[in-house]
Amino acid sequence: MKIYDWPTGPYPARVRIALAEKNLRSHVRFVLVDLYKGEHKKPEFLAKNYSGTLPVLELDDRTFIGECTAITEYLDALDGAPTLTGRTPREKGVIHMMSKRAELELLDAISVYFHHATPGLGPHVEIYQNPEWGFRQRDKALRGMHYFDGILQRQPFVAGEAFTMADITLIGGLIFAGLVNVPVPVECEALSAWYARMQERPSVKNRITMSEPIEAS
Repeated sequence: MKIYDWPTGPYPARVRIALAEKNLRSHVRFVLVDLYKGEHKKPEFLAKNYSGTLPVLELDDRTFIGECTAITEYLDALDGAPTLTGRTPREKGVIHMMSKRAELELLDAISVYFHHATPGLGPHVEIYQNPEWGFRQRDKALRGMHYFDGILQRQPFVAGEAFTMADITLIGGLIFAGLVNVPVPVECEALSAWYARMQERPSVKNRITMSEPIEAS
């Protein structure tokens, strides 16, 4: 399999963490797509992923799977023993709900802030910007941090008692927040403590270096 991504990107981080958690690193080859050159918006890449976003998983039969949730679902199901997306209907429902909230309330909000209220990927990529909208989304992300702080005051992981895709999505949001200098509010102690623990997981700690060349099996 191939994964088209950008090593330090917060969205690619989600799939890289899932790969490591599922011990699938040796089954993929990474293909660099340069965001700052706008390679993800060029026709040859759009033929792989209509939305022009990273990451994208390419299967051996030339099927292309975009969207982090979809890719994680695929990877998690490969061994018939899903650990990230849920085994029971209840687990699946809660995990997907919380992962979507992490996207809407934090990760995607930070992304809008990055693209609209900062230089973003530069003038060749950021053709239109609305700073007011960007700052509103930054404030939404801060509210989202308070929401997840409340969740993590009551339980060890975002969706309950185990590490799941919902945690990975929230990690992606906090990675992005760090890249654009939007810190976790000091009063969000539970969220900060959780994130410190997450950064000690090998799948999170080694997410960037995992794309250094190895012989794929």
